[in-house]
Amino acid sequence: MSDPRTPTADRVGELTDRLAAVRERVADACRAAGRDPSEVGLLAVTKTIPAADVAALVDLGLDAFAENRAQEAAVKVEEVRALRPDAAPDWYFVGGLQRNKARTVLPWVTRIDSVDSPRLARAIDKEVAKARDAGERDGPLPVLVQYSVDGDADRGGVAPDGLVALTDLVTELPGLELAGLMAVAPLGWEPDAAFGRIAEAHRETVGRHPGATVLSAGMSGDLESAIGHGSTVVRVGTALVGDRRIASE
Repeated sequence: MSDPRTPTADRVGELTDRLAAVRERVADACRAAGRDPSEVGLLAVTKTIPAADVAALVDLGLDAFAENRAQEAAVKVEEVRALRPDAAPDWYFVGGLQRNKARTVLPWVTRIDSVDSPRLARAIDKEVAKARDAGERDGPLPVLVQYSVDGDADRGGVAPDGLVALTDLVTELPGLELAGLMAVAPLGWEPDAAFGRIAEAHRETVGRHPGATVLSAGMSGDLESAIGHGSTVVRVGTALVGDRRIASE
């Protein structure tokens, strides 16, 4: 019987080929935009895939992984740690985060990329303060403000008319560090139009807060357009790991 903690040779081969293809796309997009590929980070979206696959991606050189479910992620982080005890990958939370779940992600998260409201920002800040008082954290937690180009509250993100106030608030909270913006091109939008607006919002944010240099934009289907508009991080799931789900779902 195969060991569920070890991906099959076929799966490792698939991940190897997919990773090479994604890296080639990123490099091609950077060349087309006159950018250095080193300017664009690859964030592997590993929601719903098993820890064994993440471990295989670690072996292939990836060190940044994104999850969007607090409970599932906490378990997976520990499983990956057990499988690769000598590795120290960074973990990012990219999904909608309930205020009462902020405490559960702090033990493992490197950065929260989906801060989209003042209430959530304050809730995270409060939990960071508790963690610092308990000696569990040394400094503020980096976060990205999630920006909604079209203001559709159902998909998350702060609307354009609330972006300045939210980014200003984050910089005022002692437990948070504003690292930049995260955004998704709305369904039905032409990617260049969406990422053009996102890039403009990011430039304005950097103008107010020079340290907010991260722009996490672009996914499997539109990363080329996002890179052309200045994205510094692309979040790739399906193109990298395929459309797989863990057996319990």
